[in-house]
Amino acid sequence: MTPAEYYQLARDRFREKGNPEIAQMQMKYMRDQFEFFGLKMPQWMALAREIHRQHGVPDSNEIKELARFCFNDEHREMHYFALETVQKVLKQQTPDFIDFLEELILTRSWWDTVDWINKLVGIHFLRYPELAKPVTERWMDSGNMWLQRVCMIFQLAYKDKTDADLLFEYVRRLAGSKEFFLQKGAGWALRQYSRSNPEAVRQFVEGHRLAPLTRREALRLMDK
Repeated sequence: MTPAEYYQLARDRFREKGNPEIAQMQMKYMRDQFEFFGLKMPQWMALAREIHRQHGVPDSNEIKELARFCFNDEHREMHYFALETVQKVLKQQTPDFIDFLEELILTRSWWDTVDWINKLVGIHFLRYPELAKPVTERWMDSGNMWLQRVCMIFQLAYKDKTDADLLFEYVRRLAGSKEFFLQKGAGWALRQYSRSNPEAVRQFVEGHRLAPLTRREALRLMDK
């Protein structure tokens, strides 16, 4: 099955099971930026598992083409299907796959897909730690809000393996931003790291001028 045929099969399954009333609510929630078939997460996840079980998962040579077909579709569930499929083969990818993850971050960008791709970026950097700093430095310099958000939050699952100096540096450099998603992302990253090193996070927050939203989110676990 070609990537185009695989995409069409998934699209037909999703469209068949969709609910127009749910689709309208989903579109409204996402500020009418995307079309929806009207599938809630458990439904499209079950359909994705069924498709993967019946037809396998495209190999490393075809996964990019499939994902691009899906992201060219106007329906958000197809973007989710692409990411779920990419995730299945992520650990088979070579270092330069980070360039494709960057492409996905920049395609039809909004918090839902960007934060999912962020998780994939974090996994990829754990496999190839030598990539983390040069790639994120380039993303920081890009001026793109979504790439910069990922620079701060890609270590969310790292716990005591977090490069705290890198995290604090990126939060500091973006502290003057008025962008909600950067302020919120900074607070989220700091709050998550506070689970492993609360004192370091408190000292950082107290020693820097941060947006009220960032500060509030960063200290939320410690202020309980």
